[in-house]
Amino acid sequence: MVAFDSLDALRAFVGQSVTSEAIVIDQPTINGFADVTGDHQWIHVDPVRAAAESPYKTTIAHGFLTLSLLPASYNTCFSFPNRKMAVNYGLDRVRFTGPVPSGSPVRGSFTLEKVDDLGPGEARCTWKAEVRVVGAERPALVALWLVQIRY
Repeated sequence: MVAFDSLDALRAFVGQSVTSEAIVIDQPTINGFADVTGDHQWIHVDPVRAAAESPYKTTIAHGFLTLSLLPASYNTCFSFPNRKMAVNYGLDRVRFTGPVPSGSPVRGSFTLEKVDDLGPGEARCTWKAEVRVVGAERPALVALWLVQIRY
């Protein structure tokens, strides 16, 4: 785990990357996400139909489910002693570039691209985030994630 106790520590990390521990996205997680979002498309929630009709031969996680796990992955990589506050500012770019089959372990990878000063003790960090199924050649998700932080 990398600790950032100041904005200077974040600035010193620009250009570096960390990869998270694996999180398994199983069918109960996919079904729960479908219930919360109302997205019950068969490709996500019907294993029998997916086995017969899907090109993946199994159900796959929703792209937004994969995206929603960024904070969980991020929190296994970084800590922020002395931080007063952090808020999600948004996403500049999100692409779902590959499927996440049910039961797959995924890892998040985070590269700090830049730290923009906003005022005394406050900055906006731009993270290049990728989520990859363990062993897959291509990422399942790529995004630019903006987080504002105050020390």
